Amino acid sequence: MDNLGKEAVSLLKKLISISSFSKFEENTASEINKFFKKKGVQTQTSGNNVWAFANPYQEKLPTVWLNSHHDTVKPALGYTKDPFTPIEVDGKLYGLGSNDAGGPLVALIASFCHFIGKPLPFNLLLIASAEEEISGSNGISSLLSILPPAELVLVGEPTQMKLAVAEKGLLVLEGTIKGKAGHAAREEGVNAIYLALNDLIKIKEYQFKKISPFLGPSKLSCTIIHAGEQHNRVPEICSYVLDIRMNELYTHEEIIDELNKELTAELVPRSTRLRSSFLPENHALQQVAKKLGLEMFGSPTLSDQALIPYPSAKIGPGDSARSHTADEFIYIQELEESIPLYISILEQYAALRGH
Repeated sequence: MDNLGKEAVSLLKKLISISSFSKFEENTASEINKFFKKKGVQTQTSGNNVWAFANPYQEKLPTVWLNSHHDTVKPALGYTKDPFTPIEVDGKLYGLGSNDAGGPLVALIASFCHFIGKPLPFNLLLIASAEEEISGSNGISSLLSILPPAELVLVGEPTQMKLAVAEKGLLVLEGTIKGKAGHAAREEGVNAIYLALNDLIKIKEYQFKKISPFLGPSKLSCTIIHAGEQHNRVPEICSYVLDIRMNELYTHEEIIDELNKELTAELVPRSTRLRSSFLPENHALQQVAKKLGLEMFGSPTLSDQALIPYPSAKIGPGDSARSHTADEFIYIQELEESIPLYISILEQYAALRGH
């Protein structure tokens, strides 16, 4: 176990030292491939995504995915250390992507290595995905038609090794209200801004009825509004944008149907890709979590879970509060301690699956 931890820290340092902004992760993908090659593990790639099986794939067995990402955001303002130089100070490893999600990624890789060549009642698949930070089309979603479907997905993100069994989704809607143009000096036209006021009041006060035990209520916010081009003309069109963070009890389609009944604007979704996700209450992983004493919670932040249409949960070393901050870091101890916990989760899950 000590060796797995050392290998994980060493790999993380190499990844930190390589720029891997979203869409430009080819060099970290190469480094991950090199790591597995030294282990004698055959990898496959698509774009900047890398994956490998712990054992030869068996079609008759279900598949468990271990997924985390190797892309990063650009460094935040205020860095006092070189974001691409891994620096150890007082048990902390500093560097861009150390916490989100380099630490969870290398811990999952180390845990995966523990099971290489060992019999399991499922195919164990490790996926180091690209473009997670921008929910890009060449990231995990591009692999859904290539890889075998998952019975379970463990998504590596910084959660302090608490188990996120639900994650909020995102829906962005564009609303358009049409009035009639007219001269502002005369009693002409129908002012689209005034027509929109009724919608805006409803939006401000609206509450979705289904409340999640893990994520609480869904949240609706108007974040952009636009109308008018010149001061002396009554605007004929007013448009606004709605940001909706929905819990796992709603689909995008249900949200749209509900708001169409309340609002007068014509609502058009920008995207319905980022869906809320949850682990069914009777899923075996929930039994494992209870047995291991893992704290379960609902996560307000998005991850690749939003694009994965299979039962999933999010767990990893590090703290989400450190993500995307200047002088990002992860504690080496929390990284090392996460590996045996990941292994225990998979061993207990295998036991429940009848291994």
